[in-house]
Amino acid sequence: MAYSYEPHYWEDFEVGQTFETVGRTVTESDFVFHSMFSGDWTELHTNREFAEDGPFGGRVAHGPMTFVLATGFVYRCGIVERTVYAFLGMNYMDIPNPVATNDTISMEMEVMNKKEIGSVDGADMVTIDSEVTKEDGAVVFAGDMKFLVKNRGEWPEKTHP
Repeated sequence: MAYSYEPHYWEDFEVGQTFETVGRTVTESDFVFHSMFSGDWTELHTNREFAEDGPFGGRVAHGPMTFVLATGFVYRCGIVERTVYAFLGMNYMDIPNPVATNDTISMEMEVMNKKEIGSVDGADMVTIDSEVTKEDGAVVFAGDMKFLVKNRGEWPEKTHP
């Protein structure tokens, strides 16, 4: 399967269309940067000795960090490069298994819905169901991400500075 995708406008997405990302190994730096950015220094994520006695036998990624890695995969594959206007939310999000340093993860996506919403001229909604797995096949994230995606053609004139 090819892993390089072109930017998609709203009209280019088709319900049932699938995409697969390349893999990415989670690093110590990812853990530190997420803690620094979020301010979440919970010991289960940042204290090796404390976490070794915990339920996972070691440090695991923050749940929100797993979500952030998933959103990064969407952008990394290029399908919404310069065509996405906004992330609109999710109907569901599950994080059934932990991610640890040195886990290699990748994501599969499927277009579940396209909807003309009319709230922003020149853009409409695409819902992409996503599943992030580790190298052993364990699912670490699942959710449907809703994006406001640019329609083909020119965007309307700006109405605000």
